[in-house]
Amino acid sequence: MSFKNKLKAAKRTVKTISAKKFGSMDYQAERKLAELKKFDPIRIFAKKLDVKIQNDAHEVPARIFFASEEQQKAGLSAYAGGVLLFLHGGGWVTESVDTYERICSEMAETTGDPVLAVEYRRAPEDRFPTALLDCYAAAKALYTGELLPAVKPGQITLIGDSAGGNLAAALCLMARDRGEFMPERLVLVYPALWNDYSEQSPYASVRENGTGYILTSEKMREYLDLYQRTPADRENPYFAPLLEKNLSGFPGTLVLTAELDPLRDEGEDFAAKLAAAGNEVSMHRIEKAQHGFFALGFKQNHVAESLTYIVEFLKKTEAQAEGAPAEEHA
Repeated sequence: MSFKNKLKAAKRTVKTISAKKFGSMDYQAERKLAELKKFDPIRIFAKKLDVKIQNDAHEVPARIFFASEEQQKAGLSAYAGGVLLFLHGGGWVTESVDTYERICSEMAETTGDPVLAVEYRRAPEDRFPTALLDCYAAAKALYTGELLPAVKPGQITLIGDSAGGNLAAALCLMARDRGEFMPERLVLVYPALWNDYSEQSPYASVRENGTGYILTSEKMREYLDLYQRTPADRENPYFAPLLEKNLSGFPGTLVLTAELDPLRDEGEDFAAKLAAAGNEVSMHRIEKAQHGFFALGFKQNHVAESLTYIVEFLKKTEAQAEGAPAEEHA
């Protein structure tokens, strides 16, 4: 396929996804739709390296996106700067590191930090808690110096969007509970944190934004059905982090929500509960944004706004760690 045709295909993908009316989900068809983003011509310019991380008998694929060619050439053993550990969205079912290359590259170039994106196993072939355990193994390898030995734990930021936000929040709970390592900075982009997207949901945004947009409440119900191994999983805080009654000891956290998203209110509730538990929290709602904008990039102003908040958060938390005042964003 020519460059021109690939560009047309990428544009059609965005248009199709934003216009599609979702009903009962054929997850294999959804995967094929998401994989059209592999035709994005931007992918050929990404500065990247594939690595493997061991999770017991399974090798977890991961991809490192570098901010520059110089950074890429320096080598993993010598790199000693900041790192973003990224967990992609897709309802635990559809997307992949391949389909998230655009935003991973943008994050690396904007922040100046390499992005380590984890290719966790997906449902329904591998149900809860497999994806979480893959992400935990990747995080442990990074935070304990197995993967990037010169990087200090305080230089690492854990970030996830949508289902990846769920995995990032659950990973923090698991890390706190196990005591093997603990993230110090966390970014959640329109995270999925609850276990019920029916009319009985306590969150008004499920009813206000549950139809007519890219992500529907019906689709969220289907995602959860595919993700869970047993009905009892729905009551596990590692499955739905908002169920956790003790949220103390969490990292400094930035939460970004989208105005026209059924997940909006649960993300904002989680931010409030983190703050009430004594954690340092920043929260911003991206006005007029729908769920999925961060990964798709079809509303570039929303992506740019989100990246601005992320950069400000990184500067602020890094300055706090060093005991110096952060620079204000102009």
